[in-house]
Amino acid sequence: FLFFVCCRALIFPLLIREGKPTPLFTFVLALLFCVFNGYLQGRSLTTYATYPPGWLADSRFITGILGWLIGMAINIHSDHILRNLRKPGETGYKIPRGGMFEYVSGANFFGEILEWFGFALACCTIESLAFALCTLFILGSRARQHHK
Repeated sequence: FLFFVCCRALIFPLLIREGKPTPLFTFVLALLFCVFNGYLQGRSLTTYATYPPGWLADSRFITGILGWLIGMAINIHSDHILRNLRKPGETGYKIPRGGMFEYVSGANFFGEILEWFGFALACCTIESLAFALCTLFILGSRARQHHK
């Protein structure tokens, strides 16, 4: 979880090219959401979640971790495709090709949704499921808009 947050917050912004500016209000809302969610997930896992002995070998945990890793790989690869969609100075709409974009129009969104449902399955907490559902509804609506 911490690895993803660091990548998304620190590395990803350094990799993107010039684009549309983000309104301050949107940035503040996103920051507040990430801080609250990070606190909620961390508090849940360190204070309230209890796991039986052998949990790391449980099929739910293993399946969840695999889903998280596959989702993260899809997400990172899709972001790479999107970052390199246009040449410097080029404008206009282009349809991404390659990777999961051959199967879904919002491959980056699909990867992130898969990531967080994998995380929820591995953790088996209400808080992680709530985050996965929020991700599904927020990114699902964005994916639908992008598809249109």
